Amino acid sequence: MGSTVDISWTALLISELFLAIPLFVLGYYRTHLVKATVISVLRMTVQLFLVGIYLGYIFKLNNPLVNVAWVMVMLGVTCQTIARRGELKLKYFLIPFVVSIVFTLAVVDIFFLGFTVRIGYLLDARYFIPITGMMLGNIMQSNVIAANSFYHNIYKNKVAFRFALASGATRHEAVFPFVGEALKKAFNPTIAQMATIGLVSLPGMMTGQILGGNDPSVAIKYQIMMMVAIFTANVISVILCIRLSGRFIFDAYGNLREEVIRN
Repeated sequence: MGSTVDISWTALLISELFLAIPLFVLGYYRTHLVKATVISVLRMTVQLFLVGIYLGYIFKLNNPLVNVAWVMVMLGVTCQTIARRGELKLKYFLIPFVVSIVFTLAVVDIFFLGFTVRIGYLLDARYFIPITGMMLGNIMQSNVIAANSFYHNIYKNKVAFRFALASGATRHEAVFPFVGEALKKAFNPTIAQMATIGLVSLPGMMTGQILGGNDPSVAIKYQIMMMVAIFTANVISVILCIRLSGRFIFDAYGNLREEVIRN
């Protein structure tokens, strides 16, 4: 198959003029999202441009320490984003977030890179950084939804939660329905996405491999592997984050420390 057709910088800049359509709609309906959209697009463009430069050097160097350091930077941004978008105070959640995500990445990367893809060098930048990055992006999204749902639902229903504790329920029993609700909200979109892949949409990794000149049959196998890896990583990280953070955000009587939530 042929190589990917390059996009000129001029064509790329012209293509961004299409943003005038969503910006007009957002402005017309007074959503107050125009400024945020422009800033986000500019940040995305600059960040991806810089990342492209960095990754070029990282891939050539392919040093395990540098590769791990890059992933740790992505991990730090992920944890900060989960806390901020989940409306939680990071100082209470940093340790459980880091521990749960690092453990999840280690288990999933070792299994899928070592057993499924069977690369001899697990920290090979070509595989380790993109695949781990894709998992981190999805882990972040799932944990934002789950953490926000779990802790804010307990906060909003604290009377019922405390009544359950006062009635003799253990903390595990009292939080059980809140965990279930958080998992539903976090994973319903992913489950729906998996059910329609190939019929409604072609996912990013598969599309990228096909555009890169790989055979569609190879791209399909990688995409199936990634969807299984992402879903598994999401579930492991979410349940670990919820379980581990419980040691920091509940007091000795099992009550939620209300100061952990950003108002």
